[in-house]
Amino acid sequence: MSGVPTGSSGELMSKDILSYVALGDSFTEGMSDPYPDSDSVPNGRYRGWADRLAEHFAEHIDEVRYANLAVRGRLTAQIRAEQVAPAVEMEPDLVTLCTGGNDLLRPGSDPDRVARLFEDIVAELRSTGARVVVFTGFDTQSQPVMRHLRGKIATYNMHLRAIADRYDCDVVDLWSMRFFQDARAWNWDRLHLSPEGHRRVGLRVAEILGVPVTEDWNEPWPPPEPRDWRTARQEDLHWAREFLVPWIGRRLTGRSSGDNVLPKRPTLQRCEARPPYRHL
Repeated sequence: MSGVPTGSSGELMSKDILSYVALGDSFTEGMSDPYPDSDSVPNGRYRGWADRLAEHFAEHIDEVRYANLAVRGRLTAQIRAEQVAPAVEMEPDLVTLCTGGNDLLRPGSDPDRVARLFEDIVAELRSTGARVVVFTGFDTQSQPVMRHLRGKIATYNMHLRAIADRYDCDVVDLWSMRFFQDARAWNWDRLHLSPEGHRRVGLRVAEILGVPVTEDWNEPWPPPEPRDWRTARQEDLHWAREFLVPWIGRRLTGRSSGDNVLPKRPTLQRCEARPPYRHL
């Protein structure tokens, strides 16, 4: 692989100090996963799988320095423009990158073009010697409103895997993780993960990176509570009124849920383990 330093995929667990930067959109910001010691989101901040992962690192490494630059609603071009340079300046040991979902949700989006932007980001991150973890798109088969996007997402995922091979990145294959087909993995808006969804993603990333875990990210869900068709219909109507209509309105007016939102951890800060939280 031309131009990429070797040895960047070394053992993270052997480090006395680990620096970790998370890049992306709402998935990495941690939307819909509030901290468990608060009745509401403190200062608009969510937890999410990346915070959980950093906290888990802190149980095994003497010092963990963690930044999270992800902002909800960001497109890949925005992530490249706003997040990559600050991440590079931090010279992290580890970077996680998940992007492309917001691009592909838009009518007329081109997965080939998004993949070219994605490769530019990966090339710049890997040129620093950081270990880079990337994420495929979800399989939307179980989501009726977004099922038509499966072809675009599958095309993007093939590009992403080829890029990961070229630049020696770790891949978290969200598409193949069947537990996402259960509604309990998702928040009521059906777009962001539930706290349990975030927890399971954190477990999977830790597993890929060789961080010890004691629980199984793919543990079967318990049997669901029965629902009659009236309850399901009411939930569908509530979702359409409270989420789908406002989401369409933002698309039509060029607004984003991330307008005026800043990164929750813009610089590397020491991260502590958080017992008794069940973070992973």
